[in-house]
Amino acid sequence: MQLEIRPDPAEVGRARRWARSRLAGSGIEADEPLAETLILLVSELVTNAVVHTGRPAVLRLSLPSLATGPTAGDRAVAEAVATVRLEVLDASARPPRPRCADGDETNGRGLALVDGLADRWGWSSEGAGKRIWCEVDRCSATAASTVTCDSAPAVYGDLAFEVV
Repeated sequence: MQLEIRPDPAEVGRARRWARSRLAGSGIEADEPLAETLILLVSELVTNAVVHTGRPAVLRLSLPSLATGPTAGDRAVAEAVATVRLEVLDASARPPRPRCADGDETNGRGLALVDGLADRWGWSSEGAGKRIWCEVDRCSATAASTVTCDSAPAVYGDLAFEVV
């Protein structure tokens, strides 16, 4: 699925609304932490494209098909960990440049947020422009006890533990 973005800051809100509607149709509930994370990532990537390039862009959203797989076991694995991918393609060849925002600055934290929230992210040259992408892995509640999507141990009180 994709949405064409005009070089206008108002497009960021339209991109968020579009992404929310696509997530709702995919089985990712609006109040799920995953949905909130994805909407924030859409906001950051589209804002960067609109503000820093001043050119049109394209937002792509790739949602997993959780009902795929020939057997129940394959479906259980697909439901346990599924990856959502966001991409923004723009017509600027200038590479993304992470910045360090100081104190009360209101700009300069976008790529740091993407780095902190996404499981993976990167960019590549794409014709005369570039593609910035990020991926977020979805863990289902039923599989959370058997599948870990990150390697950090859980913390409860002052005890750290890892689900195996």
